[in-house]
Amino acid sequence: MITARQRVLGYLKNQRSASAAQIGRGLNMSAANVRHHLSVMLEDGRIALISEKRRGGRGRPVKLYGLSEKSLGDNLAFLSDAILGELLNGLSAVKRDGMLNAIAKTLAVQFQTDNLNIPITKRLQVIVDKLNELHYQARWEAGPQGPRILFAHCPYVAIIEKHPELCGMDEILVGNLMNAKACQLAKIGQQPIGSPYCVFGI
Repeated sequence: MITARQRVLGYLKNQRSASAAQIGRGLNMSAANVRHHLSVMLEDGRIALISEKRRGGRGRPVKLYGLSEKSLGDNLAFLSDAILGELLNGLSAVKRDGMLNAIAKTLAVQFQTDNLNIPITKRLQVIVDKLNELHYQARWEAGPQGPRILFAHCPYVAIIEKHPELCGMDEILVGNLMNAKACQLAKIGQQPIGSPYCVFGI
C-alpha cells in the first residue's frame, strides 16, 4: 500500500518541483494535508525547499519543494567499490594492509584529537563524537579488559560484503585515534545471536 508521503515523493520526482497547492491538485489531497506531510519530510530531510516566489509582490510567497539530495541518492557506493577494487586488486597481503593502514591514518588526521594529556574518558567521548560525524552511530563503554568502542551503523554497508577489509581499516582507525592497539571483537549481524554492533576493544 502506497502511503500519502510516498505519493507526494513520487509527484515531486516526476515534477521536479511543486507547491503545496500543485501537489494537492495533482494528488487530490487537501492543502492542509499536503502541508503537514511536507513539513514532516522537510524535517527528516527527504525533501528540500527549492525556492519562494511572490505573486505580484503581495501576499504570502509560494514555496516550491523538491526532492533533497538525500532522496535523489548518489553513485558513491559504486565509485568506492570500483576504486577499492582497482587499488587492492593484485596486491600482496602486506601491500594491501599497508594501503588500508595509510587510508586509516589519513582519516585519523582529520579528527585532530592528538591531545593525549586529556583524561581517557574525555578523549573517548571526543573520538565518539567525531566518529558520529562520519555516521558510525558510535558510543563507548567500559569493558573487562579496557574501554570498548561500539558502532551501531557501518557507513560502508553498501559495499562491506565485497570489501570486508574495510573492517580492518576501521580497526586501524580506532587504534590510531586511541594511540593504542585496537582489536575488533564483534561485527554487526555476524554473531550467532546477531550482534547489533561492531565492537572494538582497546
